[in-house]
Amino acid sequence: MQIGNQIAQYLLSGLSTGAIYSLIGLGFAIIHNATGIINFAQGEFVMLGGMFTVFFLTVLNLPFLVSIILSIAASTLAGVVFERFAIRPMKNASPISLVIITIGGSILIRGIAMLVWGKDTHALQTFSGDNPIQVGGATILPQHLWIFAVTTVVIICSKIYFNYTISGKAMRACAYNARAAGLVGIDVRRMVLFSFAISSAMGSMAGIIIAPLTMTSYDVGIMLGLKGFCAAIIGGMSSGLGTVFGGVFLGVLESLGAGIFSSGYKDAIAFIILLVILFIRPKGLFSKGDTERV
Repeated sequence: MQIGNQIAQYLLSGLSTGAIYSLIGLGFAIIHNATGIINFAQGEFVMLGGMFTVFFLTVLNLPFLVSIILSIAASTLAGVVFERFAIRPMKNASPISLVIITIGGSILIRGIAMLVWGKDTHALQTFSGDNPIQVGGATILPQHLWIFAVTTVVIICSKIYFNYTISGKAMRACAYNARAAGLVGIDVRRMVLFSFAISSAMGSMAGIIIAPLTMTSYDVGIMLGLKGFCAAIIGGMSSGLGTVFGGVFLGVLESLGAGIFSSGYKDAIAFIILLVILFIRPKGLFSKGDTERV
């Protein structure tokens, strides 16, 4: 019975962690589908979400909800500025050059954050208390429920946006064939800008909801960004449920591996899983087969 309770605890923790990876992975997938770019600066927007919230709360003494809204807005603005001044001028660059630019942007954002906020780790208050909730033989914190709720709402909103709004359909058209989308009057550059804005907002929300559990600092985005990238790869770089399942799959396996074997292997497990999946299914576990008309 004790083993069963431990497994249940690992599963709950893994689901919560996987939800965060899913949000970050969706940001990777949205930008990749719109531009073909792997944005390795995505993890830094996760960091900015948490750090901006701490800044607005502790330095400016703003209300908690206002701080969250302003931090999402500031992180989204940072994503828009990054696309406008780093990505758009290099529109004819090779894919490897664009990847290097995103890595350089990641280092720049991290360096600025270190200069502004220092190297200290900052704590963020929980959304609704710290009293654990009993779920069967396992316990869960209220903040985990906020993670599940926010992730679910974001996924539903993104699904509605991409399937039922004009700009969402235009972005999907650009992902399918940017040149054809441009020929029918879609502003491809604007859609690329929208993709960076949406992905940076998603990343900042992930950083805000996980900060009360893990705390935040200028360098938290490195590992979270890489694991979100793993989730996107596992999901086949889809901006839909594939990446969500990829994040949950990664989070659960990582939690089980860390609990059963050793927490020292927690970070390595994610990349071992990624390598195995790339060997077995290079296009991801949840990717759909491509068809081409000739």
